[in-house]
Amino acid sequence: MFRRRDQTDSEEQATPTMRVTSVLGSGVAWKGSISGSGGVRVEGAFDGKVNLNGMFVVGETGRVTCDHIKANYVIVAGAVRADITAEKVEIRSSGRVWGDVVTEAFATEEGAFLRGQITMEEKVELEPPAIEEEETFEEPAQLEEPTEIDIEEDDA
Repeated sequence: MFRRRDQTDSEEQATPTMRVTSVLGSGVAWKGSISGSGGVRVEGAFDGKVNLNGMFVVGETGRVTCDHIKANYVIVAGAVRADITAEKVEIRSSGRVWGDVVTEAFATEEGAFLRGQITMEEKVELEPPAIEEEETFEEPAQLEEPTEIDIEEDDA
């Protein structure tokens, strides 16, 4: 009835590292976008865009508002107002989610809250995060050598 999937070495190498590498602390409010590879934990307030090749954790004090969260693994222990697309989604007992979830694997603890639809898929295709180009700053133009100005003072 159920078949076990065997993983090859190449599949294991393609799997992103599931650990937190960056933290947005509880006293921080951030507006913008989070994208790239690695794990991010939000304990403060975040408003923007999330597209990660890795883990995205919303801690108990975390508050996330965005259109769509895309990551390999999403854990919610705080509050999220966003649709979520991930290979694995976990809502802890203190977690609150307002949005639709598309995932391969879903888990909740007793007391977790979800207002939205859950769609279970055989395979979730995540688009690779776009790496935004860094702003480059031009060197300031070379200033000309100052010229001396003779100022005569009148004795009045």
